[in-house]
Amino acid sequence: MAAYKIPSFQERTNAAAEAKSKALAQLRARPVADAATLAAGKERRLASERAEAEKRAAALAEREELAAAKRESKAEAIRAAEAAAAVPVLTEADRKAARDAKYAARKNAKRAR
Repeated sequence: MAAYKIPSFQERTNAAAEAKSKALAQLRARPVADAATLAAGKERRLASERAEAEKRAAALAEREELAAAKRESKAEAIRAAEAAAAVPVLTEADRKAARDAKYAARKNAKRAR
């Protein structure tokens, strides 16, 4: 078995030039895209971009709808809390009248026995 021989600078430059010319030949051998193919590709890209934009707009609308529902829910909770807090506060005279009515009812219940 032969030992590995390190290629010289001349061999490496020749190999690089050969690879480059081979790649250029392959590139030149490729068929040229006609205008119809290019237009079709451009139309596909535009359609894809439109679909993505519509998808983003739908997602944005959904997020905004959820945010609005959340805001409305919070506002409704605040209104409910304010309504609960709006229960009239009994004055001292009202409490005394209620207490007196309760005592009178108890006294009348004892007399009815």
